[in-house]
Amino acid sequence: MLTFLAPVGSVIALLFAFYLARRVRQAEEGTEKMKQISAAVRRGANAYLKRQYTGVAIFFAVMFVVLFIMAGFGFLTYFVPFAFVTGGFFSGLSGFIGMRIATSANARTANAASKSLNSGLRVAFSAGGVMGFVVVGLGLLDISFWFFFLKWFYSNPANLGLAADVSAAALESAQVQAITSAMLTFGMGASSMALFARVGGGIFTKAADVGADLVGKVEVGIPEDDPRNPAVIADNVGDNVGDVAGMGADLYESYVGSVISTAALAVAAGYGFKGVSIPMGMAAIGILASIIGTFFVKTKEGASQKNLLTALRRGTWISAAIITVAAFPLIWFGLGSEHIGLYAAVISGLVAGILIGIFTEYYTSDTYNPLKKLAESSKTGAATVIINGLSLGMKSTAAPVVIVGISIIISYFSSGGAQAYDNGLYGIGLSAVGMLSTLGITLATDAYGPVADNAGGIAEMAGLDESVRERTDALDSLGNTTAATGKGFAIGSAALTALALIASYISEVKVRDPNFAFNLNITSPAVLVGLFIGAALPFMFAALTMAAVGKSAQSIVFEVRRQFREIKGLLEGKADPDYETCVDLCTRSAQKQMIAPALMAVIVPIVVGLLLGVNGVCGMLAGATASGFILAIMMANAGGAWDNAKKYIEAGNFGGKGSDCHKASVVGDTVGDPFKDTSGPSINILIKLLSMVSIVFSGLIISCHLM
Repeated sequence: MLTFLAPVGSVIALLFAFYLARRVRQAEEGTEKMKQISAAVRRGANAYLKRQYTGVAIFFAVMFVVLFIMAGFGFLTYFVPFAFVTGGFFSGLSGFIGMRIATSANARTANAASKSLNSGLRVAFSAGGVMGFVVVGLGLLDISFWFFFLKWFYSNPANLGLAADVSAAALESAQVQAITSAMLTFGMGASSMALFARVGGGIFTKAADVGADLVGKVEVGIPEDDPRNPAVIADNVGDNVGDVAGMGADLYESYVGSVISTAALAVAAGYGFKGVSIPMGMAAIGILASIIGTFFVKTKEGASQKNLLTALRRGTWISAAIITVAAFPLIWFGLGSEHIGLYAAVISGLVAGILIGIFTEYYTSDTYNPLKKLAESSKTGAATVIINGLSLGMKSTAAPVVIVGISIIISYFSSGGAQAYDNGLYGIGLSAVGMLSTLGITLATDAYGPVADNAGGIAEMAGLDESVRERTDALDSLGNTTAATGKGFAIGSAALTALALIASYISEVKVRDPNFAFNLNITSPAVLVGLFIGAALPFMFAALTMAAVGKSAQSIVFEVRRQFREIKGLLEGKADPDYETCVDLCTRSAQKQMIAPALMAVIVPIVVGLLLGVNGVCGMLAGATASGFILAIMMANAGGAWDNAKKYIEAGNFGGKGSDCHKASVVGDTVGDPFKDTSGPSINILIKLLSMVSIVFSGLIISCHLM
């Protein structure tokens, strides 16, 4: 069966990640000063993750007990609590491994950039590749383990409550239903870990970044990444815990969620094990395609931003082309020629992911007019930079909404949705799998950015030649664009995955109570109230995370000011700052501030379900997905544009560094930091976690609700 491709693909991905990690570690770290700075960043990142995982372990222990009790009352199977833990463990592990390699690659990238631009690109991209292939490798490993274990367990008719002489067809039908129903619930573990990693890491990185910029660049007037700034190490630590570990856990959850939700929809559509094998096989083939694509990422010395972007695009497009070719025989031989319409669903998702990336690049890259006009607005001060940045972010939502909408329509009807509703939903699930099939290389281009950013900081702090900083700045600026593109991709995939999860929630309710009467009419009070609550949730969530960054940044501002005031000779470079205090402040503040938004994502769907019932939950999920998708795109693109507008001015445009235009752009970048790196990216996890929690607690909600 095609399902055997999944464990094979996971092993290949992990072996390739090991190969890339070894290649990174073989590169030279550079001078003793570079090694010391890199070690300081590594210590800070490790200290943060140790404290975060300690706190998250408590949450997982409590949830394990809750799920175990629910299993005792018959709302879940006893496998769910254990699968919940493994989902969270592998999600956290993927982020941890990626972060470890990223903090090992920063100095090595800076040192490689002293030789050539291409050398720096290869080291940074290899480090990002470790993150990408660890995510897909561990994700498929987790899915494969539970699939084959549950398949073995439910091969015994007695474990399904069936007679020993049951027919083979009836046994297979009950078996695949039980397997996918159980697997569907363990995505909550991955979603929970992703939310903690993304929110906590996002608060840390932006508190440090905003605090360092407000005092260092705005008040004191020293350059970015200046070693005199006490928050500079915390800023570099934040790049790793937020944009590497956090992004890794985020896309791990999307990847796993798309595969298992599509598998569950295959059962509802009547495709059985053959339908389940398609998303698993597609994910495995995507790994091979991504590996091939990585070998085409290279550039030449003196390359422009456009050349560098083309180098990264080349690998992604080659991977997408391979999937385009391979998906056809996979569906033809897996399900039969009569279901070849599903091929269009896969391609629509794949193309949608690429198009979202292109439009994100259009709004956030200095190659195009929207960003140049934003930078030009700095001539009239910070206020117009803020206004125009918000306008740009709002405009940028139109294209992704249209793209995802077209992809949904194509997927639904090409899969036979007009004839059978469940078939169309399966097609939408496959489009999400198609979009995420090349995640290995897509995530590599995203995780590459923080490594390049760190490399630039180390080049500055270690006092390397100006030509090295120019190369690392070129890589860093490209990293901002790829990070913005990656966030757009993550948000788009989250929208499709969330839609598949909503459909899976409805299917799960039907399985638990075949006689349940849905009333999803928009005028139904439960649906309407749920819709309003859901639409408000992303805004409330964004408000909490933005406030968390503001509060945490305040403590860093006060600490940096204190050190500049009290440490004699610090500004003159005659004394060393206390980096560790800023790292510790960020760590403690991030851990404290992430609790409220994380708990909101878990508690609200349960409360809504108990008050408004299943129909109310459906309304809530629809409202949160619609408003969350748009809000996340707006915040991510506005933040990315503000950041690149600042870098565009620093490159010598509109007066360059130190000019009034530059000061205005720094204010815009400071506002945009929590937009693009904390609130925006976290919202896409929120909309998926709401669905996951609803699925896990569906049995309880069916039995206990007011409306």
